Amino acid sequence: MLPHQDVVAEVLKLPDGPRIGAFFDFDGTVISGYSAFAFIQEQIKRGHLSPRELVELVGAMGSFGLGRMGFSAMMLATSQFLRGIREDSYAAFGRELFESHIARLIYPESRALVEAHLRKGHTVAIISSATPYQVEPAAEDLNIEHVLCTRLEVEKGMFTGKVLRPTCFGPGKVTAAESLVEDYGVDLEQSYFYSDSDDDIQLLERVGNPRPLNPNKKLLAIAESRGWPVRRFASRGQTHVTDWVRSLLVPFSLVGSFFAGLPIWALTGSKRDALNFSVSVFADTASALIGLNLKVNGEHHLWSHRPAVFIFNHQSNVDMVIIARLLRRDITGVGKREIRDMPVIGRVMEAAGVVLIDRKNSASAIEAMAPLVDAMRVEGKSVCLSPEGTRAPTIKLSSFKKGAFHLAMQAGVPIVPIVIQNSGDVQPKGDILYHPGTVEVEVLPPVDTSEWSAETINQHVTDVRAMYLRALQQDAESRKRPPSPVVLTDVSARGARE
Repeated sequence: MLPHQDVVAEVLKLPDGPRIGAFFDFDGTVISGYSAFAFIQEQIKRGHLSPRELVELVGAMGSFGLGRMGFSAMMLATSQFLRGIREDSYAAFGRELFESHIARLIYPESRALVEAHLRKGHTVAIISSATPYQVEPAAEDLNIEHVLCTRLEVEKGMFTGKVLRPTCFGPGKVTAAESLVEDYGVDLEQSYFYSDSDDDIQLLERVGNPRPLNPNKKLLAIAESRGWPVRRFASRGQTHVTDWVRSLLVPFSLVGSFFAGLPIWALTGSKRDALNFSVSVFADTASALIGLNLKVNGEHHLWSHRPAVFIFNHQSNVDMVIIARLLRRDITGVGKREIRDMPVIGRVMEAAGVVLIDRKNSASAIEAMAPLVDAMRVEGKSVCLSPEGTRAPTIKLSSFKKGAFHLAMQAGVPIVPIVIQNSGDVQPKGDILYHPGTVEVEVLPPVDTSEWSAETINQHVTDVRAMYLRALQQDAESRKRPPSPVVLTDVSARGARE
């Protein structure tokens, strides 16, 4: 099931097929803010721009913003700073910047809109005045094939400082959209264009279904006068003091929850009961601070086979809270060695039995995880960890490491896959703030490991990862099918399970 059903409801009712175009502006529509600012900021940080060049660059952009310079003239002025630079190195810079910064600016709601149009077989394109080095990494992540944008002249692999005409701005966007009519048979009268700016009024007027997203004041006034439906997404962008306070309190809630369990340990002598209490307190306290709601399908699989190795796809720091909410008791985990260096929190995690491993040294990691076999066999505890090893910069599933699979095989326990659909909505990688939201989770049936062997482990890893790809609808076959409704269980206020 796709998240953000309210956002995609209109799309899911549309006819299938490529005649319907779904065109997206980029800055302010697909992402919050402006990718050019991220590029400039990073170039300053890396020393790629001299103070004089920075003043000239900002001056040109300012003149355009004030209406003293046309878009093409502004692009020509700013492209001078790329003259003589290799295009492939700048493209690599754009990909790096996407993973480190821009990926987390993608509106989850816009991602859902793109995905919904793709599933309907519509012709989806980004039509942007930005350059391909800003747009293409995001388009690739979103599985958008068509990128129509402003192109810079390249000769012998080097930028010349010239801009190819026509630029993709104003009427240039209409020309770009009409090229899809000629090449792919798109019917503009049935098509959609999503944009935040009145600069795009020509294309908004050209399509049959203009859809202002996060519109500026001028576009909002136009939309209201013409009866165009308007949406605003608040999941990214402007933050408030309360967002910072809540986010800073989340790690403190981990420490506070641990200390809250100490009296139970002292009075009963049971470290296990104390930790179970602390995990539940942390799960509920952190969730309340974040504003985290969970909707879970297949919740009964969390309790049908214990002990087990619970694995999950890792998109966000909030995954730790999600796993605590789901598993509640008799669990231990695996984390990266760097956690040990975090004041107080590192000690708390170790005291709670979390095994901290060096992800770069597979031999030492396997050795460090050996006590977890006894934790499952002797103590009856379950283990949770991510086979991806680290958070992915986007929602796309990364490759799986084998540690969790060897662990389950050695302990003779099943693997229970937990598929987290959209925790990046709440906190994308690289962001320190949590955003209130609903995360959808699917718990797959336990996977029997009793017949596994070292010789067949690679196939088992492949098979389980394929389950994730299907559940996340990231495999080729799933993308051809429309999303089907799923019965979800709301666990937003559920207490500890007995």
